Amino acid sequence: MSVHSDSVLIVGAGQSGLAAAYATVTLVSRAPIRFLSQRPLGRDVHFWFRVTGFDRLPLRRADRPPTGPVLDPGRYREALRSGRLVRHPMFARLDGEKAEWADGRREGVDVVLLATGYRLNLDYLAPMGALSGDGRPRQAGGLSTTHRGLGYLGLEWQRTPASNSLRGVGADARYLLRKLAPAGNPAASTKL
Repeated sequence: MSVHSDSVLIVGAGQSGLAAAYATVTLVSRAPIRFLSQRPLGRDVHFWFRVTGFDRLPLRRADRPPTGPVLDPGRYREALRSGRLVRHPMFARLDGEKAEWADGRREGVDVVLLATGYRLNLDYLAPMGALSGDGRPRQAGGLSTTHRGLGYLGLEWQRTPASNSLRGVGADARYLLRKLAPAGNPAASTKL
């Protein structure tokens, strides 16, 4: 495999990884890319999520955020077809300015862009017992299951599939405010 002249590796085949692929780059990922049309039936997929109620579906406690397909308006698949974006399996490791591949080859890279999504960094809550072993908040619908008065907002799939989006976070904030505000507090009925 030859890294393009820019020597740019984007790590991650999700929405953020492909969104960053505007130059000629090599995209590395553990799994092949799966696509979903951004505009089924001529309307943006978020329109359909809203009008069908998908954005407001309640989640079961066992639901975990899925690794979903990449919403593609067409340009990402075109970038793959044209060769501006080349996808390869994940490198074995990074060592200084070189990527080492599974077959032992090492290649210099100038830029490594991690577009892998991000995990919560709530280590300061660990001593309280508010986190599970993998660092996730112990919560249901954004309400802590370990500490009264502790809430979380903007978690992926917190209450609905839209919880970590601009469409969903407002409804989740109103819900948390109603649940967390002391009884009789006028803030509990504030419109957001």
